[in-house]
Order: sequence, then structure tokens, then C-alpha cells
Amino acid sequence: MVKIKKPNEYTDLKTGLTAAQVDAKVKAGLTNVQIKKLSRPIPKILADNLFTLFNFLNLVIAILIFLTGSYRNLFFLGPVVANIIIGSYQEIRAKVTIDKISLVNSATFTVTRDGTDQEIDIADLVEDDIVSIKRGDTIPADGIVRYSNGLQTNESSITGEADTISKKTDDEVFSGSFAIAGQAKVQLTQVGTESFVSSISAAVGKEKRSVSVLMKIINNIIKILTYTIIPVGLMLFFRSFLKSGDFAKAILGTSASVIGMIPEGLVLLTSVALATGAYNLTKRQILVRSLSAIETLARVDVLCLDKTGTITTGKLTVKKTETFGVSEQQVHAIAQKIVDATQETNATAMAVEALKATPLQQEVKEVIPFSSETKYSGFVTNDNTRYIMGAPEFIIKNPTPEVTKTVEKAAEHGFRVIAILKEAPEQTLLGLLLISDEVRKQAPDTFNYLHNQGIDLRIISGDNPVTVANVAAQAGIDSGKNYIDMSTVTEDDDYHNLVKKYKIFGRVRPSQKAELIKAMQDNGLTVGMTGDGVNDVLAMRQSDCSVAIAGESDAAEASADFVLLNRNFDSMIFMLNEGRRVINNVERVASLFLIKTIYSVVLSIIFIILGTGYPFQPSQLTPINALTVGIPTFILALEPNYTPPAGRFMRNVMEIALPAAICNILLIMTISILGNHLNFSYETTSTLAVFTIGLIGYCALISISNPLYLRKKIMIGISFVLFVVTFIFSGNAFGLQSILSWQYTYIYIALLLVSWPLFMFMREVLGRRVFSRINWK
Repeated sequence: MVKIKKPNEYTDLKTGLTAAQVDAKVKAGLTNVQIKKLSRPIPKILADNLFTLFNFLNLVIAILIFLTGSYRNLFFLGPVVANIIIGSYQEIRAKVTIDKISLVNSATFTVTRDGTDQEIDIADLVEDDIVSIKRGDTIPADGIVRYSNGLQTNESSITGEADTISKKTDDEVFSGSFAIAGQAKVQLTQVGTESFVSSISAAVGKEKRSVSVLMKIINNIIKILTYTIIPVGLMLFFRSFLKSGDFAKAILGTSASVIGMIPEGLVLLTSVALATGAYNLTKRQILVRSLSAIETLARVDVLCLDKTGTITTGKLTVKKTETFGVSEQQVHAIAQKIVDATQETNATAMAVEALKATPLQQEVKEVIPFSSETKYSGFVTNDNTRYIMGAPEFIIKNPTPEVTKTVEKAAEHGFRVIAILKEAPEQTLLGLLLISDEVRKQAPDTFNYLHNQGIDLRIISGDNPVTVANVAAQAGIDSGKNYIDMSTVTEDDDYHNLVKKYKIFGRVRPSQKAELIKAMQDNGLTVGMTGDGVNDVLAMRQSDCSVAIAGESDAAEASADFVLLNRNFDSMIFMLNEGRRVINNVERVASLFLIKTIYSVVLSIIFIILGTGYPFQPSQLTPINALTVGIPTFILALEPNYTPPAGRFMRNVMEIALPAAICNILLIMTISILGNHLNFSYETTSTLAVFTIGLIGYCALISISNPLYLRKKIMIGISFVLFVVTFIFSGNAFGLQSILSWQYTYIYIALLLVSWPLFMFMREVLGRRVFSRINWK
């Protein structure tokens, strides 16, 4: 591990830095400026939408078309420019909203300045500041421990090891790690870009952005097309030019082919759908740290829940105190002394504080901080007497039958049991605190909905498994006796079998939580994890998708993909549905984009072999693409569609795209052959070909729009009217022949009559003969 530099001078712990010293540090640039942003900067968004491979190809094509003088064929740039503008606008709008919420939820730390404690934003910390750290806090910058009250940290984000590390005075702490026990005062010595984590980030380069499953599939399609477009385009151009000798016609035909192969709108639509999903979530006070997580959440098979703060409100109350040889007041006094000594602020400590007991009058020689691993906290007096408070299963060595029965009965009624012990040196049980926790009012309805949606619910908690099972029953999670005490599990036990057999895991250590989730993932499941405490961090990082309840632990919030700022667990329903809406709608409309990709590639190869020119020009296809693909897909992408994703993207797409593409190929080839035989003009055959593409496009649009609600019928109806109007009145603008040329009316009518039956026939044939026999995984 890299050594942290020592401070030039030690800041006084009581007074901290003065205002003048802070101003001097700020002017010197010694502030804790954060290099990580929750969203991309606006110039990066604009660059990502502007500087793409396909935009470069479109620019080259536009220059070549411009050289031919056929300026109307530059209409294809309209959708390209619109895509860039719409995509950038949507992402920037989502970014602004996310940043506003992130600003509200930005991390603050208690800092001693001018002799008083102040709440300071993480970015406003300066070198040599004295920062107070408690359990659950992330370490804001590198520093030296100046005072430790049992501080223990987890540095897994730096070292990869999840071991607990005790920190004493003058020990080093690193930004990116987090406190899992105790408290401390830390003097910051390396802030901002000088911190250890920042130096690693700078050396490695920018943080890799996670890519959603949808984007991976689409990127793979684009990767294949990249190796196809350029060679096919060049062969088509030279074949056409050498055959006809007409440079302009060869350029225009090749441009139409290449433009058709580019599914540029599909990439845009997916990005915009995810960005819009994030925007919709932020309006519900749900902080989204990763766009791809929106999709991942919708694909979750198993949702693991922490009990306290997730299923329950986390507002604990001591309902009853069982005593053993001492008074109730004495038990409360010892419990209050332990809370005072450890300076804990967790829910259990607050429940003890609410008793308003006078603390035990004893000097504290040593503090025993609470740890999620040991499940207890306490202190040692000057005469070496130990007082500890924690989970009875962990700290009572030889419980009597009476004690065991009391603990079990309390757990069966849903109480959390806390034991108070005295060790001097023999262990003596002084009392048991029976603490209640209320189930969130909306929890039963939420869990019932998630269960009905096919999501398997598991509870992973540090509490007694009997207590957890009781609370689960109150929350409507059907588990029966299907629970296990993880304190009885050894290292030799197979976690893969445990996660298959049990649904409730009690007395789970933080490291075990992560191992349980990893076992589920090894079993082929996509796992989500919700939590609110520092003991959930390792599991949240291991999971495929994590959700944190705001306000409990900075470390948990920093590790999560989503943060429920409103602390309303019912938001899970909206989150799940939003993710499903994005996936289902993108999968549904993706076929419309890939129809032209498939037929463009095949037609290009056919016409390279035949040596004839491409059957139409870019300008002729522009209005058709807009009316049958561009506008409808953006409308359909906003439709509510909350069914569970089937996980068969390629099959869903190909069931529509391939039959439609084959129909286009067959009809266009028929038109080309008929045109050559009857000596039709290029304008006639190209108009017939484009008219055919439009009709088949509507067949596909109707198919993916099912069920046809009234608004969809209106959308398709208006679009089709504009389609007909285009072929009647916009001939000069797009290079199309008017369909009112009566000598060809019979052909247009024949195409209109044959398109739907042919499309349905191809769907039926391919569905039975091809799609049913292919393994699409």
C-alpha cells in the first residue's frame, strides 16, 4: 500500500483550522475537488452524439452526393441531424435533473473549524481539515488518524480484500474506504486529485462505463455491419460505375444502399430510452447512478432484502426488559453507558437513548466499538471489567434453558433481542432488551407485486433468523420455516446449495452476504440487493444491481446503482416497471430499424452480382423512413409495457424484421425484373420499389403495435394518410413519381393487396420452419 504523507504540522483537534487558514488553503488550490461526476459533462454528451462512426459515414456520403449536384438526396441528413439534436437534448435534460438531485444528496462531513463543529460539503474540505468519521461514513480524502475510538475500516475498494482493519492514532486512512466500526478524527493530508484513489484513476484513465445488455447486442450488430458496409459499398459503386459509366448514378445508388444498412436510429432510440427512464426516476426522487442499471433491474430474477430499514422502518423501540439478578434501571444504565462510550448513532443506540436512563458511573479504560462481524459493542473499566451489548447468540457462551427459551419466544414474536453482559472475568447475563421494529406500511403490497411479477424474494439479515422470518410473514413474504442461521455455517459448506434451499438467512456477517449473492450469480441468476447500512456494502457491490435507502450510510449510498432519496420502498415498483418499459419497447421497435439493414445488405449483394444499379436513391426513401420507422418508434418507445422481459432480443426482432426484409427483397426483385421486361423508366421502378418498402413497413408497424389501442390506430392512420399524400404531391421534392399515373395503377393496387398476405405468410413459414429450431441464447 502506498504511504500517505505526514502533515507538515498537526492541526489542533479542539479548534481545527481557522477561517483565515481555510481561505489560504482554498487560494492555494488545496481543496477536495471531486474528479468523479455522477453524470457526463455536456461537451462529452454532445461529442458522443456527434462524433460516431455512422455520423462520419453519413458525412462522407453527403459530400459525395453534394459533388453530384443532386441536392435533394441530401434530405437523408434531416433524420441524422434530428437524431443528434434529440439524443443530445434528452441526455442533457436527464443530466441536469440528476445533477440537481445529486447536489441535494451530496455528501457532507462534520469538520472542526474555529473551535466549532460544522457540516461541510465533501468538495469544500481542505488539506489539514479535522474531519469526524463515524461508522457508515466513507473516508472523504487521504489522511492521518489523530484520534480513534475503536475505528475500523474496510479498504476493499482499494485493495480488493474485504478484511476489517483497525485504525489507531497516527494510522493512515484512504479515500474510497469506509468506516465499519467506531469513530475517529482524521486530519486530511492529501485531498482532491492528490488522493490515492484519484492518482490511481488518473493513471488508469477514465472510468469504464457499464454497458447494458441491449446496448451490447446492438453494438455487436453495428460491429458486424462496420465490416460489411464499406466493402459492399465500394463493390457496388465500382460495379455500377463500370457498367453504366455514370458517376452520379453510381454514387446515388451506393449512397441509398449504405444509408439503408445503418441502423443509426436504433442506437439513438436505446440511449434516449435509457436517459428518459433515468429522467422519469429522478422525478420520483430516485437517484440513478448508472443508466445501464435501469435495464439490469428489470432483468433481476432474485431480489435480496436487508430487514432493518428496508422491510421495516428502522425505528426501533425497547418494548420490554428481561432482567437476571439486577434491576431494570441497572440494565438500562449499562446499556446507556455503552452507547455513550462507543458514540454510536445507529437505530439500536437511538432506541437505548430513548429510555433516558442515567449512564453507569464508571470510568472507561477501553472502548469496544460495534462491528457487523462481531455483533456486539461495549467498554472496559479501569478494573478490567467488560460490559458488552449485542446479539445473544454471539455473546452468551453457555445460555441456560430459561434464557434460550426467552430469546426464542421473543424472536418468534418478531422482537430483536439485545443481551447485556458483564465479564469480570466470569460472564454474567444481566438483562435482555426486547426491541420492536415496525414493518413499512407499503411493504406487503410492494412484495406481493414483486412476487407476482416473477421476482424471487430473499432476506439476508444480521438479525436472528426466527425474528427475520416473523417480520417476513408480517410483510407478506411467504417463507414458512425456510430459514437458516448463518452463524452455524462453516467455510466448508456449499453456498450454492444453501441459496437453492433457503429464502431467509439470519445472523449473516457482511462477508457472508456477498458470498451468498455470488453463489446465486454462479447459479445463473441476476441478483438485486437492497440495503441501507455499512454491513450491506460488500453485498451491494457484488450484486448485479443495488438499491440504497438514503440517509443511513454514505458508504451504502456510494455503492448503490439507485438511491431512494424519498426513503419510500414502494418506489421499487415504479423502478421495476420503468426498466421493463425501456427494454420491452426498445425490443419491440428494434425490428423496424433492422428491416432496412437486412434488405439493404442483401439487395446490394444481388445488384453487385447482376451488375445493375441500385433500384432507388436516398431522397426517395427519406419520407418512408420517417413515416414508417422514425416518428412511430419514438412514440411507441414511450408506451407503458410492464411485462417481464423474455430475454430473447434477437428472436423478438427477427420475427418481424426478417419476414419483412424478405418480402421487400422478393417484391423489389419482381419489380426490377418486370420493369426491365416492360421498359419502365428508372423513376417508375424506383417509385414502385419505395412504395413497396413503405407498405411492408406498415405491415411490420401494425404487427409490433399490437394491441392496437385507439391512439395507435390514430397514429398509424395519420401516418398512412401522409404516406399516400407524399406519393401524390411530393414527387419533385423526393424524386418520386405520382401514383396517380393511371397506367401503373394496377401495379400499385396489386402491391397494396399482396403486401399483408405475403408478410403474414412469411412470418408463418419462418416461425415454424426456422425460428422454432434456433437456439437464440
